[in-house]
Amino acid sequence: MAEITQTQTLPAPFIEALGKTYGEQLTSAIGGLKDLDVSRIYGPQFVAGQGALTQQAQNLAGGLGGYQPYLQQAEQFQQGAQQFQQAAAAGTGPQAYQQFMSPYQQDVINTTLSQYDIQAQKGLPGLAAQAIGAGAFGGGREGVQRAEYQNQSDLNRALLQAQLQQQGFGQAQQLAQQNYLNQLGLSQGQLGLGQSQLGLGQTQQGLLGQQISGLTALGAQQQAQQQSQLEAQKQLEYQRIYQPLQTAQQYGQGITGLIAGYPQQTQQTIAPSPSALQTGLGAAATLAGIYKAFNPSPINLLSDIRAKENISLIGKSPSGLNIYKFKYINGDNYYQGVMAQEVPHASTLGEDGFYKVDYSKVDVKFEKVS
Repeated sequence: MAEITQTQTLPAPFIEALGKTYGEQLTSAIGGLKDLDVSRIYGPQFVAGQGALTQQAQNLAGGLGGYQPYLQQAEQFQQGAQQFQQAAAAGTGPQAYQQFMSPYQQDVINTTLSQYDIQAQKGLPGLAAQAIGAGAFGGGREGVQRAEYQNQSDLNRALLQAQLQQQGFGQAQQLAQQNYLNQLGLSQGQLGLGQSQLGLGQTQQGLLGQQISGLTALGAQQQAQQQSQLEAQKQLEYQRIYQPLQTAQQYGQGITGLIAGYPQQTQQTIAPSPSALQTGLGAAATLAGIYKAFNPSPINLLSDIRAKENISLIGKSPSGLNIYKFKYINGDNYYQGVMAQEVPHASTLGEDGFYKVDYSKVDVKFEKVS
C-alpha cells in the first residue's frame, strides 16, 4: 500500500506561543473598553471655570459708574461760577459805583461846608478892621474888598465841595472795581473746584479700570493654568484606559515582525494510502470543500497565520484591529483580513489544527485584493 506524505510549514513554537499570549492580552484589553464610561475622559469637569480673581474683576465692573457724584459736584461748582460771573457783570457800567457810595457822604460834605462857612465868616471882621485903619470903613473900597473876599470864599467852597464829592466817587469806584475782581476770582475758584472734581472722577475711574484690567489678566492666567492641569489629568486618564490596548497592539506588531523575519519550520506527515472507501469519502469531502470555496461564508474562514505567507500590515480597522494583506501558502491570489491569533474572540480551532475566524464578529472585511 502506497504511503501519502503531507508537508506543512509552521511557525516556530515560541512564535505560536507568543501569538496566543497576544490574543489573550488583546481580548482582555478590548473587553475592558466595552463598558467604558466616556465621562471619565470627556465632559465639563475638564473645562476650567472662572477663578476668584475674574469674579472679583466682574464685581468691580459694577463700580465703573462711581464717578457720577464727582460729575454732579463739578456741575454744582460750575453753576456757582456762573452766578459769580453774573454778579461781576452786574457790578460794571456807569452806575455801578452808586451802590458803593457811603450813605454818610452827604453828611460829611454838609458838615465840612458848614465848618468852611464858619471859618469864612471869621475873615470878615478882619476886612472891617483893615477898612477902619485905612479910613475907608463903609466906603466903596471896603465894599470891593468884601465882594472879592466873598467871591474867593465861594470859589474855595465850591472847590472843597467838588473835592469831597470826587473823593467819595473815587472811593466808590474803587470798591466797585474791587467787588468786580472779587466776583471774578470767586468764579474762577468755583471753576477750579469743578475741574478738581472732574479730575478726581477721572482718576477714580482710571484707577478702577486699571484694577479691573489687572485682575482680569491675572484671572485669565489662573484659568489657563487650571485648564492645563485639567488637560493633563484628562490625558493621564486617557492613557490609563487605553494603555492596555496600545500595549497589546505594539506587542502584536512585534510578533508580526518576528513572523516575517524568522524562518518557518517544515513538518511532514506520512500516512498509508487510503482504501477505496476512504478515497470515496475523501472525494466527497473535496467536493464539499470546492463548494465552500465558491460559496464562502463569513463564518469560520481559515485565517491562521501559519497558513499564510507574504504577510504585510496595510492598515487598522475603526476598532484598532490590524488589517493584513497576504497569500495562502502555495496560493496565487492576495487577500485582506485579520490574523486569527490577534482576534481570539472571533477565532475557533478547527479539527485540522488551524484557527478560523468568524468575520461577522470583527470590523474587517475579508476580500480578494490585487
